[in-house]
Amino acid sequence: MQMSEPLSQKNALFTAMNRFIGAVNNMDQTVMVPSLLRDVPLDQEKEQQKLTNDPGSYLRDAEADMYSYYSQLKSIRNNIEWGVMRAEEQRRKKDTTAPEPVRTEPESDIDLEQLLQYHLRGLHGVLSKLTSQANNLTNRYKQEIGIAGWGQ
Repeated sequence: MQMSEPLSQKNALFTAMNRFIGAVNNMDQTVMVPSLLRDVPLDQEKEQQKLTNDPGSYLRDAEADMYSYYSQLKSIRNNIEWGVMRAEEQRRKKDTTAPEPVRTEPESDIDLEQLLQYHLRGLHGVLSKLTSQANNLTNRYKQEIGIAGWGQ
């Protein structure tokens, strides 16, 4: 169920994150047997992007099936919900190397507001693409198991 959003909030980062999390939650509820996604190739559009080395490709080159994409989308959702710092803390517990020093000063005199706007636009674009891919994976899974018209 989609709720109508005021026009001013349609492009808000928080709204984009909620749409992505909702799409991944829907994907997670729909995909009852994730192992069925193993060895199922990505759609042709994604394969073409991979072959042309499109910088907008969000899968690593080694990942070639829908299961790895499913896992990656769930991991991204967890990072958004729980924070990247928590994942980094868990990695640090595994690694006993010295942590990187934290920088408290900006490296240059770039206007911080412009820098923030730049990154927010990029993040919003990435979240929109990931939301679309989660919805596509859900629909593709439904087609694979033969329930393509259900729930619409």
